[in-house]
Amino acid sequence: MPLVSPVTRTRPHLVTPRKSRLRVAIIFYSFPRDMGYSNTMLARYLARLGADVHYIATDLPVYHKSRDARAAYTGFSADVTMKPGQVESYDGYTVHCIGHRYVLGVPWFEGLTEKLRELQPDAVQLLINAGWVPLQTAAAKLKLGFTLFSAAHTTVSVFPLAQRPVRLWNPRYLANFAARAVPGRLVSAATERCYAATDDCADVAVRFYGMPAAKVRVAPLGVDTENFYPPRGAADLERRVAFRRELGFADDELVCVYTGQFTEAKNPLVLAHAVQQLRSQGMRVRGLFIGNGSQQGAISAIEGCVTLPFMPHRQLPNVYRACEIGVWPTQESMSMLDAAACGLPIIVNDTLLARERIDGNGITYHLNDATDLARQIRSLADPARRRALGDVGARRMVENFSWSSIARARLADYEAAVAQRETAPA
Repeated sequence: MPLVSPVTRTRPHLVTPRKSRLRVAIIFYSFPRDMGYSNTMLARYLARLGADVHYIATDLPVYHKSRDARAAYTGFSADVTMKPGQVESYDGYTVHCIGHRYVLGVPWFEGLTEKLRELQPDAVQLLINAGWVPLQTAAAKLKLGFTLFSAAHTTVSVFPLAQRPVRLWNPRYLANFAARAVPGRLVSAATERCYAATDDCADVAVRFYGMPAAKVRVAPLGVDTENFYPPRGAADLERRVAFRRELGFADDELVCVYTGQFTEAKNPLVLAHAVQQLRSQGMRVRGLFIGNGSQQGAISAIEGCVTLPFMPHRQLPNVYRACEIGVWPTQESMSMLDAAACGLPIIVNDTLLARERIDGNGITYHLNDATDLARQIRSLADPARRRALGDVGARRMVENFSWSSIARARLADYEAAVAQRETAPA
């Protein structure tokens, strides 16, 4: 179903010509240390532009809503939570931890208004679009007067109500209307703009989260192109050779890489089965899996597949530059953009709606069909074809998905909204 009215698309080419003096607060449930997620990357790059950035999170761990996803990060630095009251300088910005409690099964941020009153931000970027926190933040705006921006990162692939027609009297639709649409419409009245990561995220925000289409702007998530780039010289090539030798990958083997959770929802096991099929047919191919989760044992048991634990975001460029193909079998991932920036062709499933992520630099396979995935991997056996796709991807990541450009555009929006508020008649 199309959006009620067209949403705005933004291209990250705006330039903030001077260092900003804006104080910006970013609000999210958790602080995913050492991960290249949009919340931490936006904070880093806004701070580089001179903004005084404050990241407000609770003591909730990453993926607190999903037991399977939560377990995947056990032992990784992102799993370490701060304690309420702690303040830490990190990557150029300041992280504040406040407490939480559950009200009707949904997290409520303890002391959020007090923290915002303490910080006195000019602009607040809310990265939570349902539950109590948006209502808390909107109420704080009425008291404190900052400008408020929201975000929409829920794709159709992870939102079942959006995947098929639903009658208005369907119990799930009615529950969503009460829990998301009505509160969302109330919060939207206090919101300047909602940034949707993709077209289908915008669709979900309008149809199910109560956000007016006129306030939605499609703005892609970004890539840290300062660190994620194709091999540039001898040092990068030497690291590639060393990494492959360490894992026992021969120079003539084609390595397919997946990074992320080893869960049923992400289903990297289908890639392992595709590798198994190709090897049984005599193709020299390997599978490299970076992460953790319930499928780890099954993946590790398949010949030709190697699993490694989660790595800090800054270590992943060398991993991608040591491989030939990036594969994300089911749900979308920011990692596919990082791999594309390193010059890898990408394979994703044929239900992906965010096609701008693979336009000219990737191909699709039939969802969860290991045989078809094997066929698509074989189609990329030609180095010239991989290079052609990879070159397009690396160029497009710099031109359209660079966090540096995205942060400039976002900061320009913040500054314009703050200036308009300050000049508005009382």
